[in-house]
Amino acid sequence: MKHLVRSIVVFAFILIAVAGHAQSTATLSGNITDPSGAVVPGAEVTVHGIATGLDRVVTSDSAGNYTVPSLLPGNYSVSVQASGFSTYKLTSVSLGVDQTVTANVHLSVAAAGEVVNVQGAAPIIDAGTITVAQVIDQKTVQEMPLNGRHFLDLTNLTPGTVVPPVTGSLTSASRGLGANSYDTAGQREDSVNFMINGINLNDASQNQITFQPSINTTSEIKISNSTYSAEYGRSSGSIVNVATRSGTNAFHGEAFDYLRNNYFDARNYFNRKPNPQNSFIRNNFGGAFSGPIWKDKTFFFLSYEGLRQHQALLFNGNVLSPAQRAAFASSPAGSDYAQLINFIPAGNNATGTVFQGSEPGPVNIDQFSGDLYFNFSNKDNLHAYYAWQQDKRTEPNLQGNTIPGFGDHRGAHRQIGTLNEVHIFSPSVVNEARIGFNRIAISFVPATPANPLAYGIQNGVSYNAALPQITVQDIGLNFGGPSGFPQGRFDTTGVFSDTLSWNVGKHTIKTGGEYRRFISDSFAQTPGILTFSNTGKPGDPAIAPTFINGLATAFSVTPTQVTSRIFENAVGAFVSDNYKITQRFQAEVGFRFEWNGTPTEGGPKQKKRRANCAGADAGSEPPDSQSRVAALEPPGRIRLPSPAACAA
Repeated sequence: MKHLVRSIVVFAFILIAVAGHAQSTATLSGNITDPSGAVVPGAEVTVHGIATGLDRVVTSDSAGNYTVPSLLPGNYSVSVQASGFSTYKLTSVSLGVDQTVTANVHLSVAAAGEVVNVQGAAPIIDAGTITVAQVIDQKTVQEMPLNGRHFLDLTNLTPGTVVPPVTGSLTSASRGLGANSYDTAGQREDSVNFMINGINLNDASQNQITFQPSINTTSEIKISNSTYSAEYGRSSGSIVNVATRSGTNAFHGEAFDYLRNNYFDARNYFNRKPNPQNSFIRNNFGGAFSGPIWKDKTFFFLSYEGLRQHQALLFNGNVLSPAQRAAFASSPAGSDYAQLINFIPAGNNATGTVFQGSEPGPVNIDQFSGDLYFNFSNKDNLHAYYAWQQDKRTEPNLQGNTIPGFGDHRGAHRQIGTLNEVHIFSPSVVNEARIGFNRIAISFVPATPANPLAYGIQNGVSYNAALPQITVQDIGLNFGGPSGFPQGRFDTTGVFSDTLSWNVGKHTIKTGGEYRRFISDSFAQTPGILTFSNTGKPGDPAIAPTFINGLATAFSVTPTQVTSRIFENAVGAFVSDNYKITQRFQAEVGFRFEWNGTPTEGGPKQKKRRANCAGADAGSEPPDSQSRVAALEPPGRIRLPSPAACAA
């Protein structure tokens, strides 16, 4: 019975606080006093958007406090009027994304027609929240030189953030795409929660950012490191909230093109003359245009950014010596197997055992985005944003290949869409609702299709997929594959959230929550791996006899495609109270509930089967997939063993 009552209470709380998350807007608050320091109730406070011309009007309460929530980040002017006092005007207040700014007002006794103008002298502090955070403003975002124009590089400006190692899991930069996360406040990089306009931007399969929006479309970034308020949830690590740029009452446009090439770059140590220097040409170009559709009512912002990168990646690895190449041509494994020598280049160093060369690794990226802001009335406004990115990359050596001709092609479409609606029920009750999604569709395809049967390999793959990824351990040669490819996934995260702000005397109460639904469609297949262990003696022409004779020591493969469809739901709900005990002291108390559902399989369950044979390396199999393991025996044909021949 106790558990039933508890469940009913939790469920009722979720219904009351249905769907909400961290603010993507800003809040302005303060206290109004007269020359003697006494509070001034009933003062009219007008907050005017300098760029958009939009006004919000509130009235100070009995304690002289005022609060204006759900303001679009930007610059505002504040005017205060009260009977018997001069009009007070603060000409400029900058409000950052998800920021609570305090602007206290001291009124003076009225004189005929007197207006007191304050030019940036008001004590404006972010003292309205317990969160430890930093806002990177629009000037910094737009004007800070960034090699690659990736906004995540700006996280290094935040106290507590460290420059990650180049071998970091999610922090190492992908060519052209930038890093997928960052390290701060001692937290893991896969615990960061990324948001745009309050909508989640995490690739839930990897818990990394789905993609980095163009600097063009980024207005401000707030990075929260610790002591989060109750309205934050989902992740235990840092919170990154990006606000997008909206248009203004004036038309603005820009165009750019950043060019880098290898003419002034130092030559790679291993790429000595007379070899040509590796090619590197990078064009990063684009533009933006913004302005009003209907003055003081509707604004737009359009942006495009493209990248064309032509790069040759260096290879410097051991290959078969001339004597070994001659021995391989007459391999006892058969003439089909001997054709593998065509994939292995001859050595070009003094000893003929090392190949030094390069392979093209182009990167093409196109990103489009649009932002619309509608001010329907003095009680309703709507903010819409959508970004779409297409990227194509070739990675010739990312999967461990030591010679050119392999690697993979990876193409992706990435999207983010947000829709925010602010409704003002009264000067003291404001609601912000959000709905949105982020999506990634990506595939990884081997760069060199090949039918293993044509090379004497009977591994259950009888079409042009790829060779197994072959490793000759004693000389460090790795080619074929890549293992684990082809594969791909189509992941979508949908979000609905809501936050209600209610000012009651000295209390600022917020309640809300968030609902997320994650859908993942994926497929995986692999031509497997083929390993030849260390044997032979240094200096022996047959230093790799197992490879030359076709005697593999380990082999695994997934000959059929494995597909999956996964659903996962999550709900978060919160309530918090910011209580101004005095003008100098306030307390914040809050409660948050988080529920993460169990992933559910949406299609026929895949049967998992594994057969282990003597001499096979079962640990090399991909997890959670159909796998078969077999030994390579003379005359060089891979034979899949029967179930009776192997242990279950």
